[in-house]
Amino acid sequence: MNLKLKNKNSKLVSQLLDWFSANARDLPWRHTCDPYAIWVSEIMLQQTQVKTVIPFWNRWLRELPTMESAAKAPSDKIHKLWEGLGYYTRVRNLQKAAQVIVEKHGGKFPQKFEDVLALPGIGRYTAGAICSIAFNQPTPILDGNVIRVLTRIFGISENPKEKKTNAQLWQMAEKLVTHAAGLNSSRSSRRKEAHSEIRNSQSLLTSAATVKSSCSALNQSLMELGALVCTPRNAQCLICPVKKLCVAFQGNRVEELPNLGKREAATARHFIAFVVGHKGKFLVRQRTAGVVNAHLWEFPNVETGARLCEPQRVASEFNALRITDPRSQKLEPLCTIRHSITRYRITLEAFAVRLKNSPAKTGGVWKTPAQMRQLAFTAAHKKLASLL
Repeated sequence: MNLKLKNKNSKLVSQLLDWFSANARDLPWRHTCDPYAIWVSEIMLQQTQVKTVIPFWNRWLRELPTMESAAKAPSDKIHKLWEGLGYYTRVRNLQKAAQVIVEKHGGKFPQKFEDVLALPGIGRYTAGAICSIAFNQPTPILDGNVIRVLTRIFGISENPKEKKTNAQLWQMAEKLVTHAAGLNSSRSSRRKEAHSEIRNSQSLLTSAATVKSSCSALNQSLMELGALVCTPRNAQCLICPVKKLCVAFQGNRVEELPNLGKREAATARHFIAFVVGHKGKFLVRQRTAGVVNAHLWEFPNVETGARLCEPQRVASEFNALRITDPRSQKLEPLCTIRHSITRYRITLEAFAVRLKNSPAKTGGVWKTPAQMRQLAFTAAHKKLASLL
């Protein structure tokens, strides 16, 4: 590393640590060093906003406070606790990993990076985050926020998704957290001298605590800066603590970076759902393993392409499900739900079906609204259930 870059890294780390000690959000998982709790937060935070995660994290730790409880919990329970967070493969992998930790590590979360990386559902970023935050190890992290911060600060114009550029960013992240690790002893001694003179300064005390866990603080500061200041649009450059070191800011290129290439076009998808009722109960079915939203519950539905359906086709689609004799039911529009999942723009048209006769054999089960509240539904179908 040349001297100029080394000096820049040194200033960058120092300024980020000072900024984080004064500006870090008060998040519940920042009040613990328990690797289990930190791991749960990192899994929940994958592609999910912090404000969404907080109540889910609190409820999970209340219901499943230990590794053993997570490993032994019934499938229905973990899915219900995760209901609304989406990307349900995460919770199934989390339980698989908990079972591995109980079986192979005696229920104690492993501290070696290689052992953490080997757990189901944990990639390089998540392993680095857990090891640095829970154990203060100099393990780098690289998520969307960190990529945005680094490409702007160092003026990297190549697409970060490309293999060579991505490897370069990982190296940068590693150099920064390694530099932070070297500050533990040198800066803490200086803070002790300052403490003897100013014992009542809360900001100084916070800064001293940050130095003791500088690897954790550095990685979190990169994520925090990307979340609060160095945002994808309308970046708050004027209040950025490292704007003088930022190539993109100095060159008026903030909006250009990171260069992620053309965004994939959105795909429209259309579904028809049927809320079939008979004597106070409604027909629901559980999605099978191996499909999207596996193990979650839903009302009978079919995908019909990208266009809204004509009334005749609605009846035809319902009859195709073979729920009952087509002469024994009445279809009525219930509601339309629109939502997005990654690049898909989904429209769900729902119809209420009141059966006149006893239902024939179906591919689901009949539940009362109270019983349905105990089940984990997909997001759109949970909205339908709430209407009952």
